[in-house]
Amino acid sequence: MTRLIWTASIAAIAAFGLGATLASAERYRDRQVPIEAVETLDLERYLGCWHEIARFPNRFEKGCEGVTAEYSLREDGNISVLNSCREGAPDGPLSTAEGKAWVVEGGQLKVTFVPWLPFARGDYWVLWIDEAYSVVAIGNPAGRTGWILARDPVISESQRAAAEAALAQNGYDIDKLYDVAQPPL
Repeated sequence: MTRLIWTASIAAIAAFGLGATLASAERYRDRQVPIEAVETLDLERYLGCWHEIARFPNRFEKGCEGVTAEYSLREDGNISVLNSCREGAPDGPLSTAEGKAWVVEGGQLKVTFVPWLPFARGDYWVLWIDEAYSVVAIGNPAGRTGWILARDPVISESQRAAAEAALAQNGYDIDKLYDVAQPPL
């Protein structure tokens, strides 16, 4: 089992109340601020490869650079998730984690990397996506995770500002975002 799959499994177990250590995990979102996912998500346009531009630090991506997420439609109508991490640098050793996601409502999705634990499901909410479906801001009500993803490994300042504004509007402290190193174009 690769390090990423192992740590994702441990993080998922902890995230759902089985680990005492997560009780002290940092929250990056003021949960008194209402959080809103996009009302509609064109899943066909959303599928494909996304590069992680920035994230709020989390245990399961510690040391990951050059991160990508690949979403594809499964025969059962759910979504296959393949997350890739380059350990330590954009050209570091590759680790992957496979998961499954499904749409709950609009831009609200659930995701699991530990399918044998029926309660190990995380909220994955699309908070904002640009019209071209090229940059997206992701978060969750608990505020322990959040990401800025893009189709390309580099985005413009205006795209970054729009994604950060969406996170901030949903109560996130954008000063705590970690910029993910991506390989050069």
